[in-house]
Amino acid sequence: MQACIEVIVTPVPAAPRARSHLMIEIALLGAATITILACGAGPQPREVRFRTADGGTVVADLYAASGSDAVVLAHGAAFDKASWAPLAVWLAGRGHQVLAIDFRGYGGSTAGSDRRGLFEDVLAAVRYLRSQGVTHVAVLGASMGAGAAAEAAVRAGPGEIDRLILLSPVAITDPEHLAGPVLFIASQEEPMVAQVREQYQRVPEPKRLVLLPGVAHAQHIFATEQAERLKTTIAKFLEDA
Repeated sequence: MQACIEVIVTPVPAAPRARSHLMIEIALLGAATITILACGAGPQPREVRFRTADGGTVVADLYAASGSDAVVLAHGAAFDKASWAPLAVWLAGRGHQVLAIDFRGYGGSTAGSDRRGLFEDVLAAVRYLRSQGVTHVAVLGASMGAGAAAEAAVRAGPGEIDRLILLSPVAITDPEHLAGPVLFIASQEEPMVAQVREQYQRVPEPKRLVLLPGVAHAQHIFATEQAERLKTTIAKFLEDA
């Protein structure tokens, strides 16, 4: 009999900046709770902690702590690090290290000098992995987390972030400054799709835009019939040379 991981996702307390994003995500979801079920044996995460450049602390779940490439998972405002468990297990099974973070104000993660500096949490995760010997780091952010991931990529040093996946991102400041490869993913009929298209047009090559059928926003797509296509799209982008 296969082992199953059940993740029940409910809105969690958020940092001040995140509250507006939280309301957006709840409105787009149309309900306050979803359940994601993933079956099959997989690695159990190990909790790790590391400091941010502005003096905060990030608590994260690390899956498959070996290998030369890794993926940072940055959640949306209505989610937390545990919400990534099914995807993290699946990616770890494909040979990736996976680090799912709690943003400042979520779980045990705490802010430093900038309570709104979510990008600091993403950068700290990338630098933690590189300090552990990882040579290739990709970042996957969803909604609020995609905005933070994009800002982190703009502020990162050369070669720190190798690939960027933005799942239904909130508004991105200066998308022209993003360095590729960048993958945008959204649903064809979600309310934010026009904004996603506009931001995509402003990002330099190399880049790719994938629009999936449906109305689901960001991580909510994993609870729809498009979940498998979303997973394989992510995996292919991560594994392309």
